[in-house]
Amino acid sequence: MTALTGLTVVDASTLFAGPLAATILGDYGADVVKIEHPAKGDPARGHGPAKDGVPLWWTMLGRNKRTVTLDLGHAEGAAVARALLKTADVLIENFRPGTLERWGLGPDVLQRDNPKLVVARVTTYGQSGPYSHRPGFGTLAEAMSGFAAITGEPDGPPTLPPFGLADGISALTCAQAIMTALYERDVRDQPGQVIDLAIVEPMLTVLGMQAMVYDQLGVVQRRTGNRSVNNAPRNTYRTADGRWVAISTSAQAVAERVLKLVGRPELIEEPWFATGAGRAGHADVLDEAVGGWIRERDLAEVTAAFEGAQAAIAPVYDIADVFEDPQFRARDSVTTAHDPVLGPVRMPGPLYRMSRTPGRIRWTGRERGADTDDVLAGLGYDEEARAAMRERGVI
Repeated sequence: MTALTGLTVVDASTLFAGPLAATILGDYGADVVKIEHPAKGDPARGHGPAKDGVPLWWTMLGRNKRTVTLDLGHAEGAAVARALLKTADVLIENFRPGTLERWGLGPDVLQRDNPKLVVARVTTYGQSGPYSHRPGFGTLAEAMSGFAAITGEPDGPPTLPPFGLADGISALTCAQAIMTALYERDVRDQPGQVIDLAIVEPMLTVLGMQAMVYDQLGVVQRRTGNRSVNNAPRNTYRTADGRWVAISTSAQAVAERVLKLVGRPELIEEPWFATGAGRAGHADVLDEAVGGWIRERDLAEVTAAFEGAQAAIAPVYDIADVFEDPQFRARDSVTTAHDPVLGPVRMPGPLYRMSRTPGRIRWTGRERGADTDDVLAGLGYDEEARAAMRERGVI
């Protein structure tokens, strides 16, 4: 038995933030029922590379989910959804505000049917405010949150991440919000709640103290490349054999160890060295001291010296390096699952280890509608009824 065995989650969301939240819950045992449009499916099925006709992103994102095709915009499809949600614990959706209500599936309707239902609504801007009805994706949250404005080189353009950063952060937030609502529901014997998650808002949180600094000091953070405005040395540095390493000196003691290691202990005596902000203001001096020492040595020597000095350093990896690293291998961070078409496939495993109820990958992303008959049969729709709904395009 896993931690969330017995929890039923209906995933009616598409693409990344909502579906990834459902994937996380499914990894720890929740029964996740994925609803997709009969003709279109989740756009994630067409996102990114495929092998032998199998979409690789969906293979991971759809893991541990039963897949059902259902047209929620059709009155008969909405009725099936209501029947499914009467016994569910959680609904995750990311339609534009008002869409579920237009289909007769608003939270007020669903929670009359099932007062214990938790409804997680995930949109770019949230359910309220002047932008709530705008279409949006995580990229827009990365732009509007201030992330892109502080990312990149000082003389370069604002820079967006090359992956779904805002969606990923929102997925983690959504999973945590769902568990918070379930705890309140079950421990205090309360009805389910509606969760209004705007993808842009967790981005504001992970950007740290920017809002307070601007509010209290009127300072707008600017792009600094790989440098930090809070401490130095903090950068990426090239080794003699053409590899790259990253260094962080958030702790004063670590900064002192680094300068002693690279043969510049006199810099520690400078008055400005005593604080992270002071060191950040002299990043040119510190980068030259550290970078000059590193570029004369190969990666193995640099790493060994830093480890010996108990100073924080890590190599800059690509995914091929991750596959070969002994730390990731020891923890099975990139684990192996079995796919019925591809055979063994490597993908990131469950997010965290639990001592008694670890997460696991029971199956990879299934074909669209693979479980429609089983799920609808469980709701009382016999073979004849299902065939008629297929004929009408409902399922």
